[in-house]
Amino acid sequence: MDTAPNLVLIGPMGAGKTSIGKRLAERFGLAFVDADREVEMHTGVTVATIFDCEGEAGFRERERAALARLLDGRDTLIATGGGAVLDAGSRALMRERGFVVHLHVGVEGQLQRLARCTNRPLLQREDRETVLRELAAAREPLYADAADLRFDTRDLSPTEATSRLAELLAERWKPDAAAA
Repeated sequence: MDTAPNLVLIGPMGAGKTSIGKRLAERFGLAFVDADREVEMHTGVTVATIFDCEGEAGFRERERAALARLLDGRDTLIATGGGAVLDAGSRALMRERGFVVHLHVGVEGQLQRLARCTNRPLLQREDRETVLRELAAAREPLYADAADLRFDTRDLSPTEATSRLAELLAERWKPDAAAA
């Protein structure tokens, strides 16, 4: 069984990191933090505004700093943004201070789940499917590199996914209360 002071959810947009993460945090008695919301609270502006003003590189710097702050603690479930794995330092920090779960969903599932989404900067293009396929090709190897566990959320409701994932986590992960 792996021990780690925090639980970290990674994966593409639409995989269920926030909806499943909130439920898992409650089940395991962890604080829940959405890393994108943490960046917004720290900067006072939306992720979309950061992308507009500083580009993706500026956002990734702010994301890395937020992850470092969050992972410095314990007993927290952190739902990351889909691109958090792009930074090698962020991946290393997540592996060092968390049990990392890759929530996977295919492009078809993402298209269904994100059909009405208008607040994701990387999807503000005409052909969402092409964007999602490009992101998957670039990011899937990085998710695999960072993850301790891969869990497919396809065809599962958030409640079903939470139940099944909680069972797996009970077998594979133990919070490390002694880690500082």
